[in-house]
Formats: sequence, structure tokens, C-alpha cells
Amino acid sequence: MLFKLYQYLATLLAVLFLSACQTYSVTYEAPVEIGIKDSGPATTLAVDHIPDAVPVKEPRTKAGNKSPYTVRGKTYRVVQSTVGFEQEGYASWYGKKFHGKKTSNGEIYDMYGMTAAHKTLPIPTFVELTNVENGKKAIVRINDRGPFHGDRIIDLTYTAARKLGFANNGTGRVKLRVIEPDGSRYYEGLSDSSPTPAVSPGVAPKPRNSGGYEIPEGTFLQLGAFGDFERAQKFRQSAAALTTYPINFEPVPERGIYRILLGPLKDNWDLVHLQRHFVEKGFHEPKVVYR
Repeated sequence: MLFKLYQYLATLLAVLFLSACQTYSVTYEAPVEIGIKDSGPATTLAVDHIPDAVPVKEPRTKAGNKSPYTVRGKTYRVVQSTVGFEQEGYASWYGKKFHGKKTSNGEIYDMYGMTAAHKTLPIPTFVELTNVENGKKAIVRINDRGPFHGDRIIDLTYTAARKLGFANNGTGRVKLRVIEPDGSRYYEGLSDSSPTPAVSPGVAPKPRNSGGYEIPEGTFLQLGAFGDFERAQKFRQSAAALTTYPINFEPVPERGIYRILLGPLKDNWDLVHLQRHFVEKGFHEPKVVYR
């Protein structure tokens, strides 16, 4: 009797085990690659008045043009000649998650500007994009690497995506065409030999905007922050001697510090140039802040 009971229990356990195997023996599909979650401004902005990037003659930057380079096990090579380069595929955009952070060539990403990321085009390169669905066009300047998600060929700023009409969809099919500058315009500070107009100290010069773009109001560079009033004042005086831009002395009582801010800035070229200028003068790299 006891033997039969053991035999019954053994049979029951075997059946349950096989049933469990059948229940959990499933085939998993390959995971779908999900892009980085990102968002644009809290309110929808009008972008029709924002100008396209203006193609200018620029040297290739050292930063961002390493070739070959490898990302996620895949190797990419920077295109040597862009003459006649065309491409068609999906474009995406990136916004607040990267706003104010460095791009591959060391510039500051601005989701309100007209720039883009591309995997193989040299930095910088100017490209014209045409939305295949609605025919809208925009010109952007490549200053970053990517996108490395899915089958997208280019990653745009929020503003560029809005101008092309696909910001709400996340992606849009575009035709890409490289624009070769004719040499009539040069990147300010590198090749343009024309003199810079004189300005009064403490007054921000009007941006020459040779291919640059406007940045949000209230954009500043923080040159330093100090807990000691005297040190902060001396630092401000040293910084003011190196630029004609306003240098602001801002107490932050809740943190017990004094911030030294340069600005406000209106143009991305100015922002990048001033960052580089102060680093060359021995300052720690200024960070972008908004007020």
C-alpha cells in the first residue's frame, strides 16, 4: 500500500514537472531597440523665424573626427570627400536631455539651434535636409556624432525637427545633401581677416553671426563660484580685464557663495569662443547656466 502511494506521488511529480517545462518553454523575440527618452521645451515654440545654418568655410576640428572609431562594437569611418554626398533615411531629434552638454567637437549642444549629429560626415559639414513627406527644407551644421540607435541617419536639434515638421512624431524620412561652402564666408576667428569692431567695456558686442545661431535668452557662462567675498571680487576683476562682455557678480545667499557670470550671451559662436578664450587664459572651463 505504501509502495503504491510512493509510486503515485512520483508519477504526479513527474507530470507536474513536464507541465511546468511546457509552460515556460517559450521563444523570446529579439528585443526592440528603444531610443533614449527625451523631450523638447515645455511649451511649443514658433520656429519659422529661426534662420537656417549658413554654410561657411571652416577647417575640420580635431575633436570629433577620429577615424575609424567604434561604438557598440560597430566601426565607422569619417568620409574623406563630401563632394556629391547624398543620403536618404530616417531622421530623429534630441532635446532637453542633452541641452547645454558638449557635442563631439567640444561645442555646447543647443536644442534651439540648427545643428545635427551624423555618424560619418566630417565635423563640421553643412547639409540640406528635405522632408520626404511634406517637402519642407532646412540647413543644419554637423557638430556631433550619432545617432547610434536603429536605422536613423541623422539626429537633429528640436528646432530643426520642428522646422521640418516631424518633431511631434519623433522621426521623419528625409533626403540629405551636403552643401559645399563657396568660400565667400569664413568662420569668425579662424579665417576672417576683417577687423572686429571696437566696443565699450561692459557692453556685449552685437554677434556677427557668420553662420552662427541665436541661443535662448538668459544664457551665461559661469566663470567661477566662491565662498569668500574678497576672492570673488578679485576674480571678477581679473576676468573683466580679459573681455568686453559684462561680468556679473551674483550673490547666492541660500548657498553662501558668490557666482561670477559672463553674459548674457546671444550667439552660439560667441559662447564657444569665450569658453575657449578663458580656458586658454588658464581658467577652469566655464559652464553654461541659464537665468
